[in-house]
Amino acid sequence: MPAWYKNKIKKENQNHLKKIRILSLAVNKKKRLEYLGYLATKNINLLERLNDKTQKIILSILYLGEGAKHTSSQMLSLGNSNPAIIKFFISLLKNCYNVDETKFRARIQCRFDQEVNKLEKFWRDVTKIKAKQFYPTYIDKRTAGKPTMKKDYKGVCTIHYFNTEIQLELELLAGAIMNKIIKGR
Repeated sequence: MPAWYKNKIKKENQNHLKKIRILSLAVNKKKRLEYLGYLATKNINLLERLNDKTQKIILSILYLGEGAKHTSSQMLSLGNSNPAIIKFFISLLKNCYNVDETKFRARIQCRFDQEVNKLEKFWRDVTKIKAKQFYPTYIDKRTAGKPTMKKDYKGVCTIHYFNTEIQLELELLAGAIMNKIIKGR
């Protein structure tokens, strides 16, 4: 084959591949959306079973995974960088227990290059905890000179609730749930 013809075929193949890739992306995106829709509706009936008892189970498992376990502490603590998890924790706590708003405390941990005032306002808005109940923000000095790569990163917010009884109850409930499932009863 002459060189000009090889180049022509190569160019046509490249153009065809560009078109096919675009079509393939669209088909794969549609399949993905259908699959996510299926997953979203698959267990929707479980939401009808949510009640005070199941919410306490969920809270205990959330605390088991994300909470701080202080055997000598007098508080329940959970920290996370995801505002939805923090809201979820506070909502579950309020739904399951008669909480005293004055017993909440919060602390923000952030990177060196972040604007502390903006972060504090952000987390106050998320948690609805009064400013006077926030401990001073902890700035990680190890991150000095290392820019934050994720621009939407808002640091970590740790929620403290001063109640030993709730802390111990959640730890014991989570342990009982684990043991029951592990033993298969």
